[in-house]
Amino acid sequence: MRDYTVPQKNEVSEANQAIFENLESKLGFVPNLYAYYAKNETALGDYLSFQGRKSTLRAKEKEVVNLVVSQFNGCQYCLSAHTAIGKMNGFTDEEILAIRKGEISFDAKLSALAGLAQEIVANKGNASESSREAFFSAGYDESNLIDVIVLIGEKVISNYIHNFTKFPIDFPIAKEI
Repeated sequence: MRDYTVPQKNEVSEANQAIFENLESKLGFVPNLYAYYAKNETALGDYLSFQGRKSTLRAKEKEVVNLVVSQFNGCQYCLSAHTAIGKMNGFTDEEILAIRKGEISFDAKLSALAGLAQEIVANKGNASESSREAFFSAGYDESNLIDVIVLIGEKVISNYIHNFTKFPIDFPIAKEI
């Protein structure tokens, strides 16, 4: 079986080394997912631009989508990273597990968001009329819908990269459910 290694700063291009330095100054380290992207000349910068785009979704809403998609795709790396980020955004451990299970009783709007995101991922872009109606009735609009789908796409990319390579997880491991 092939061993997929995470490159060190001296093993990537100068452009990616500059991105590593920026990440180190902002985060204190370069997450292994980002480092792995740096094996490609442009993928890390492209991914960070994609990930950092302006969105109509609040930070908590983005974490709901990230957790739902990562749970559906079984990406332990992203579940671990977004559990940590979810906590930084004010979710409790119990709320994070509820989000991952699709059992959000603590916030009706986030529940509608999670339900729609889960259906979109599970059904290759499709969702039931009831999930669509719940999403829009919760106060979301079509601009938000576009941001949800863009975020799903971004998260699927990172889920698939880790699911394929299984490089080491450098966040506290998320609890299995």
